Amino acid sequence: MRSPPPADPTDDAAVGHLDDNATIEYKHELVRKAIHMCSLSIPIIYYYISKEQALWLLIPLTAAFFVVDVARHYSEIVSRWFYSWFGWLLRKHEQAGSTKRLSGATNVLLSACFCVLVFPKIIAVNAFAILIVSDTTSALIGRRFGKKRFFKKSLVGSLAFFFSAVVVVLLAPKVEKLPMEYTIGIFASAVGAVVEAVSGLIDDNISIPISIGFTMWLLYLLLLPGLDLFRLV
Repeated sequence: MRSPPPADPTDDAAVGHLDDNATIEYKHELVRKAIHMCSLSIPIIYYYISKEQALWLLIPLTAAFFVVDVARHYSEIVSRWFYSWFGWLLRKHEQAGSTKRLSGATNVLLSACFCVLVFPKIIAVNAFAILIVSDTTSALIGRRFGKKRFFKKSLVGSLAFFFSAVVVVLLAPKVEKLPMEYTIGIFASAVGAVVEAVSGLIDDNISIPISIGFTMWLLYLLLLPGLDLFRLV
């Protein structure tokens, strides 16, 4: 997730690098995204285990993160403990007590549960892998080099999202490795890049994989209707 735009997002000369407008230091962003990349283990592990096994692992972990995340907004004891350890990794909107937003880590786990529950495995693996790799790439490149705006984010960050997502599509498993499957994945990557750029009230850790997943599913049904998406269980 990249930081919010400045007051006048149309004035490129006044914007400067996105790093100038960030709500945490870039070195902390690097740590945050390194932790984010560890979540790539979710689609990798899920590929080799069943949906039931994945949910047995994900649901208790997500519940624990969710309870602590909510409790920090209401319990002084939990709040002091939480911020003493993790406060330096949170963006301002994640710390704000008035909005009571969940942390990025909790949103990642919530979206993982949703993807595993709703999508065919092959789609969940592709969509979630794109989230982890491309959100990281877009944030780091966008903050360091981004100047020109693309919706709420930077053009260079969104391009980094798209091209890294294409790499994921080319490497991630497919049902039968048909050329059309890769075309579907690339188109869904473009949708994900736009969704990431316009994300606002809905955390992009949730909006990105869901938008990519539904786009892929719809295109599979339209363009490859005879393909069994549930072959991989």
